Amino acid sequence: MKERYRRILKRLRKHSISEHIAGLWFSRKFTRHGILVVSEGFPFPKIINKGGTITAENCQFYSGVRIEIGAGARLHIGNGTYINRNSLIVSEQKVTIGRDCKISWDVIIMDTDQHPLNSEVPVREPVVIEDRAWIGCRCTILKGVTIGEGAIIAAGSVVTRDVPAHCIYGGVPARHLGDVEVAVPVEA
Repeated sequence: MKERYRRILKRLRKHSISEHIAGLWFSRKFTRHGILVVSEGFPFPKIINKGGTITAENCQFYSGVRIEIGAGARLHIGNGTYINRNSLIVSEQKVTIGRDCKISWDVIIMDTDQHPLNSEVPVREPVVIEDRAWIGCRCTILKGVTIGEGAIIAAGSVVTRDVPAHCIYGGVPARHLGDVEVAVPVEA
């Protein structure tokens, strides 16, 4: 019981009661969710759900976030992830965002072309952002992309192909710029 009380106090020190109440209001549009927090007020995050499934663990959303889910589509957001101001997520098939991801402001993530290109129907391919990825401001993540665990995407990048784990990618289209050093635990 003491541990639970301690976790609640820690959470309230980090996020205000009004942010929790806003998160509770926002969570009613989710299929399944943990504790959601909405920060920085207006414009309030918006969800347009045309019959899909939205699940989120304990997450933080900032003002202006917009989520669009198509019929039968799925979106999952992992524990500890935050999505910053004015970001857009479009899921017509499946978008998965892992745990402890940092998604900066004005980011666009979409798993579809949203209109046909030389075909009868729009192309839809799942997007996967693995745990602890960091997406810089004004990035665009396009359909069929997997961003590996711990990867960093530089601000303003357009990601058109897979990004390996623990790599830094940037540019238009995004290309390999370097590697993220991973701390290896020392055995005693």
